[in-house]
Amino acid sequence: MPCLDTDMHGGDLIADVLVHQRVRFLFTLCGGHISPILVSAKARGIRVVDTRHEVTAVFAADAVARLTGVPGVAAVTAGPGVTNTVTALKNAQMAQSPLVLLGGATATLLRGRGALQDVDQMATVRPHVKRAMRVSRVRDLVPVVETAFRACREGVPGPVFVECPVDVLYPEDLVRERYDAQTSGRADGLVEHVRRWYVGRHVERLFRGAEAVRAADPVPVPTPQPAEAHVRRAASLLSRAERPVLLVGSQALSSATEAPALAEAVGALGIPVYLSGMARGLLGPDHALQLRHNRKQALREADLVLLAGVPCDFRLDYGRHIGRGVVLISANRSRGELMRNRRPALAVSGAPELFLRALAASGERPGWGRWLQALRARDAVREAEILERAEAQTVGGLNPLGVCRAIEKALAEDSVIVADGGDFVSTASYVLRPRGPLSWLDPGPFGTLGIGAGFALGARLARPDAEVWILYGDGSVGYSLTEADTFARHGLGVIAVIGNDAGWTEIAREQVEVLRDDVGTVLAPTSYERAAEGLGARGLCLEDPARVDEVLARARALARGGRPAYVNARIGRTDFRKGAISM
Repeated sequence: MPCLDTDMHGGDLIADVLVHQRVRFLFTLCGGHISPILVSAKARGIRVVDTRHEVTAVFAADAVARLTGVPGVAAVTAGPGVTNTVTALKNAQMAQSPLVLLGGATATLLRGRGALQDVDQMATVRPHVKRAMRVSRVRDLVPVVETAFRACREGVPGPVFVECPVDVLYPEDLVRERYDAQTSGRADGLVEHVRRWYVGRHVERLFRGAEAVRAADPVPVPTPQPAEAHVRRAASLLSRAERPVLLVGSQALSSATEAPALAEAVGALGIPVYLSGMARGLLGPDHALQLRHNRKQALREADLVLLAGVPCDFRLDYGRHIGRGVVLISANRSRGELMRNRRPALAVSGAPELFLRALAASGERPGWGRWLQALRARDAVREAEILERAEAQTVGGLNPLGVCRAIEKALAEDSVIVADGGDFVSTASYVLRPRGPLSWLDPGPFGTLGIGAGFALGARLARPDAEVWILYGDGSVGYSLTEADTFARHGLGVIAVIGNDAGWTEIAREQVEVLRDDVGTVLAPTSYERAAEGLGARGLCLEDPARVDEVLARARALARGGRPAYVNARIGRTDFRKGAISM
């Protein structure tokens, strides 16, 4: 007697969980192991978006999680399907992005016997996720997947992996038929009798109780609250500061719905502020408190530094950017990040966005007008230097600073910028002013190249009315150029600008000077616009400085019409970012 209704199977159970968890998109690259999940998700109104590489599917899920607050979901087939996702999983783990990866696997009875694509996936994935779980019975699918959604959001968010063997996903009648075929036609005898009994017993256990399990709405996950005593102590320290600096990082944007309240709190605090990672754009493009340049100098001169979701890792030179006599306050969900490399005077364990909101509501604060004025004056000097360099002629192609200034002028108010590259993209970070909260997507501390298409795919779906820009270097575009086909097939208009100087310039600049050899850093001046055309997108070549605005306007118009537009910007090389390599 079948244990499930004849019209239901494990794929249906998972799809029901996705519906209850408010999942709108499922990213995938198809494979027989996971077909029931894809078909069932589509039948329930979830948009299934197929990519050309599994890593792109996970990057897209990551972006959806960052922009919506709902965990992103990807499903990939067994073996190489799963192993292809490792870079994206590690990136999400280090960036603290909540997502769920559903991985196919060989049948439960065939594990370890040399079946197709049967490898130890759990051992491969476990170091790169917050939690890895394996389903061994159909009735466990719903509770395990629901647990995955809860686990990826609790405490410090991160990716969770669920391994789903093929025989827990397909219809019971088909699974029984396949197992029966493996034991039929054999010679009679005690050994074969025992074999058939064992297989039958295994299949019975596989499906027993599945009919009683159904998906439920998600249970709210509490946000880690900072202690009131820590808020009071921070307020006291801040009241005595004369030169405070606030750094807000990606972790403070873990709750996408809290961004407006966080922006209000930062404004109310009145502290000169630098925004990094996902926090770029939190205050809009021109807020009076926001500073963009000379951060290292400001941190050395400050008498109090408040880190909100910012660890003292390589980006702060392991804490050495902060002066020795500074009163350091750090708020972070992760206890490990609170204490990494530099022990703060006040370590606040909890969600940094809630800490800043509580601190802003804690009472009156002194004004820091003269300090802010001095910092802004330095910013103005640096802006003038950048403008002067942007207008200079560059040997070998367009001035990359000039191209970035043109992009800045073209950005719409609802734009989302995806940063995927080295030298060109880092140059853009000095120039571009994200227009609002959650409008800048970069990989995070892992520094991963190749996130561009996946992040843009997630952003374009999560924010269908927004203008999505991908900034590529000509090195990074090689990782995901074929996804132009994905954008075209799904009718998703994005604007991709490729800074093409025919090399891995960020590496070459230092390598050649120090080691006197450019080995491994030289690329061809490839016509990426023609490759994009062949993949179904529209390609535009940008090499005339007089046509920069015209070409960007054309790309925006194409994207608004649902066509992906790839702009191959032939840029020259500069020494603008000389000495920028981090270790």
